[in-house]
Amino acid sequence: MTAMPMAPTLAETVSRRFRKRRIWSMAIPLGVLAYLAYAAVAFDLAGLASRARLDNAAILLGDFWSYKVHVGQDNRSGALTVAVEGEAKGTYPAGTRPDWVTVAAGETRIDLGGGHLVTYGDKRASYEVPGYGTIQVALEAGKVTLDAPQPLPDWINASDARISVTTDHGRFAFTRSKIETFRYFPGWELFFFTLDSPFSGKSLGELAALALWGERVDPARSNVAGMIHDVWTNKMWRHGDVVWALFETLLMAFLGTFAAALISLPLAFLAAANVMPLQGLRFAARRVFDLLRGIDALIWTILLARAFGPGPMTGALAILISDTGTFGKTFSEAVENVDEKQMEGVRATGANAAQRARFGVLPQIAPVLLSQVLYMLESNTRSATVIGAIVGGGIGLMLTQAISTQKDWEEVAYYLVLIVGMVMAMDSLSGWLRRKLIKGE
Repeated sequence: MTAMPMAPTLAETVSRRFRKRRIWSMAIPLGVLAYLAYAAVAFDLAGLASRARLDNAAILLGDFWSYKVHVGQDNRSGALTVAVEGEAKGTYPAGTRPDWVTVAAGETRIDLGGGHLVTYGDKRASYEVPGYGTIQVALEAGKVTLDAPQPLPDWINASDARISVTTDHGRFAFTRSKIETFRYFPGWELFFFTLDSPFSGKSLGELAALALWGERVDPARSNVAGMIHDVWTNKMWRHGDVVWALFETLLMAFLGTFAAALISLPLAFLAAANVMPLQGLRFAARRVFDLLRGIDALIWTILLARAFGPGPMTGALAILISDTGTFGKTFSEAVENVDEKQMEGVRATGANAAQRARFGVLPQIAPVLLSQVLYMLESNTRSATVIGAIVGGGIGLMLTQAISTQKDWEEVAYYLVLIVGMVMAMDSLSGWLRRKLIKGE
């Protein structure tokens, strides 16, 4: 008795399937590569790379973790100003200046370190660059003139209106109206005390001595109270305003999230097929949820801002509307997935609809609902930052204000650190609540 050969139709089917798999295994990677090539052309990646200014990017990143001191001279009046970040709030008082800035015989000498020396005169300036030579700049007949070794390197930009020099030790700029030199230092200067504070410039040991046993700087209050006051009212870093802005951001997230959860919970029963027998009512409830979550919270924010004006409550209302749609869908699905046996047991006791929902459904879905609410709270904490930038509230507003100045990048970094810290804190709080309320730990 011989073995029965495989039917030709089956063999052909198996062979055809293997061929299709081989084709697809090659077609999919080729399709991905083709799409990436199209994207590279469509979005002009080559042009984008050619337009990239890595030098500006380096300056921007440097501003995140450092600060610069501006040494400026007015070409009209000859007045000299020294200010941290060029701000009036960080201007050195008259008669005081850093030790690397000296004034003698009508000239101002600025030592940038490493042999780099800038000298200001009457409508003229010079910059000594080791290994290159001396750059002479003057204002003559309304034009800015340059005398420097040729050819000019790419770190010197020259025109009739402006001369700028950028080196690793600082930046120098000469225009018709002023001369300015920037020297960079690591850290966030004046973060705790501004120059007008009696505690400014003191070391940590000196501050500790003043706090513990030193004589009162202000007879009306203790040194500790004075330090706290000066930090809280810091005019450059605005710590008091920042704390309040963080509170507003968290308030928007809390109010919007929990109010949406409270509204969505009863509405979810209307959209659940195992609870609501009326199909028309279920359909209407689900379409309402689709409408609310189909429009992003940012769009709701813009619409509500036009209707009610800016403010944190407008942001909270936008989060509430958007999350009501999200919670309505997830809560109704949780209700539909409950164990029907527990509901039948409650129904057997003669319980009405409300009692069946209270004792038969809620105990089953409570962990799921709580987990979803806590997750959305974390997400809305981040969203509230962006929403605050639109409606004029919270840390988002301060962040956009700092970005719009195009110079306060160290403040941008400060706000970003606080936002990340706030999100991390909310994540830790959410995890702790989950362990306590869901797992009972």
